[in-house]
Amino acid sequence: MILRSPLLQQLPESFLPEVSDFIDFVMHKHQNRIAEPKLPDDIAKAWEKRFEEVDRLKLMTNQPES
Repeated sequence: MILRSPLLQQLPESFLPEVSDFIDFVMHKHQNRIAEPKLPDDIAKAWEKRFEEVDRLKLMTNQPES
């Protein structure tokens, strides 16, 4: 389908494998972006708040205070 493009038909045939590889690369790159999970903003903000709260917790040791 893509190789029927008038622009691609003007290229020397020796270029076609490289053009095809490039198109495959671009498609693969965009498919990976689509596959990456993106948290909705409200969930991301909730996790951020949780991590901030955990960072403020006081750590207790098993040693007695004297």
